[in-house]
Amino acid sequence: MNAPLHMRWDDRGQQSLLARAETLIQAPGRSILGIAGAPGAGKSTISEWLLEHLLARYPRQVALVPMDGYHLAQSVLEARGLEHRKGAPDTFDGVGYVAMLTQIRAQTTQEFYAPIFRRDLNDAIAGAVPIPPETRLVITEGNYLLLDEAPWNNVAGLLDETWFVELDQDERLRRLTARHLIFDNDAAIAERRATGNDENNARLVAAGNHRSTLVIEHTPSVVTTGSGE
Repeated sequence: MNAPLHMRWDDRGQQSLLARAETLIQAPGRSILGIAGAPGAGKSTISEWLLEHLLARYPRQVALVPMDGYHLAQSVLEARGLEHRKGAPDTFDGVGYVAMLTQIRAQTTQEFYAPIFRRDLNDAIAGAVPIPPETRLVITEGNYLLLDEAPWNNVAGLLDETWFVELDQDERLRRLTARHLIFDNDAAIAERRATGNDENNARLVAAGNHRSTLVIEHTPSVVTTGSGE
């Protein structure tokens, strides 16, 4: 396996990434682009930026399906005593996510729908992302696209490219803590979540770096918007 390319998240890198995504749109059939990385690295920010820019040029031809839509319901996590580990691989419906990616690849004649995760509700919402037949590129982002354990190890083979997002560790933890504060409103709890369960998950994610197509160095000096996932 070849070592992944490295690109900085600056003007030059952004234009190169857009060009790569446009190549996928113009390829025969429907393409799937995966954007992976640790919690707080900036996957959502980059995915949403890419979606916005591509839709401006290719209306209705690009969709974003985050892996987070496959969180197990909060009621299921609580029933299984897993709520404190929310975000770990076994707190997702990985089999369902793989099935959706397979459907995205195969079902190109009828519109269907994918779920999203709502942080304000702390739960997934079904049928939230329409994928019409004219969709040429689906972007999917999440922690475990390159995780080498079942069922996640089936994901990479369904993707045309996978981009791995990296961010300075201190900045990533700062962003995670700030994000948790929005919902927890308790600095001690927010910090404990960022350095505890989230950090355990980040170590799992980091092992997939070398299996990506390219690595995006998401420098904190660039001002961006989004959830920062």
